Amino acid sequence: MSTVHPVLAVIPARGGSKGLPGKNIRNLGDLPLIGYAIKCALHSPEVSKVICTTDSETIAKVAEHMGADIPFMRPENLATDTSAMWPVIQHALQAATDHYQIEFQSVLLLDPTSPGRTPQDVAEAIATLDNDPAADGVIGVSEPEFNPIWHCVVENDGYMQDLISEGRNYTRRQDLPHVYRINASLYLWRAEFVRTANNWRDGKSLMHIIPESRAVHVDTPEDFKHAEQALAEGLIWLPPQ
Repeated sequence: MSTVHPVLAVIPARGGSKGLPGKNIRNLGDLPLIGYAIKCALHSPEVSKVICTTDSETIAKVAEHMGADIPFMRPENLATDTSAMWPVIQHALQAATDHYQIEFQSVLLLDPTSPGRTPQDVAEAIATLDNDPAADGVIGVSEPEFNPIWHCVVENDGYMQDLISEGRNYTRRQDLPHVYRINASLYLWRAEFVRTANNWRDGKSLMHIIPESRAVHVDTPEDFKHAEQALAEGLIWLPPQ
């Protein structure tokens, strides 16, 4: 028996966005932004249930129209400007387990503001976790255009200082080890880890690498323009008609 199935896909969408108000349901091409996450999950046969956790009736209606289930509304204490995502995921898992009476074995978090993942990414991430019983999760990453070991600095008493001291050990950029950034394309965890861990970073995580060109994340109007360009260039997956 698989150690990751059944899979619960969770789409988190709080109503009170500040950087780009209404971004979760703002149209990107022919779909609301949240629709890309929902349709990706619905077109992933490995996923058993697709739910949206939100405090907004408006978002809930859009998400339901896109095909997601709304088995509960997110509690107010988990929908503030300072609410951390991990308790939201823990609540969603428990509430969905109670609602469906299903013992989910893994939780897939698909942020609606990161539309660059595909059903193939989801399938590969699930297979990666399934093939490594020692792993707690799989996190979407990509390789940025610049290497932080080489380029990133901080200010210390007014002077520039390397953020990562080992950068001084390299004389050629080509010799640097590959560095990846967490890009919010997808997060996948074993359900037992979600239930018991205090922080997702405490786990043993594997990486699912996607191209940086698809690592689109929307928080600002400028980000949205970038997403529109990526969509026009075919870098964002579209569900079949």
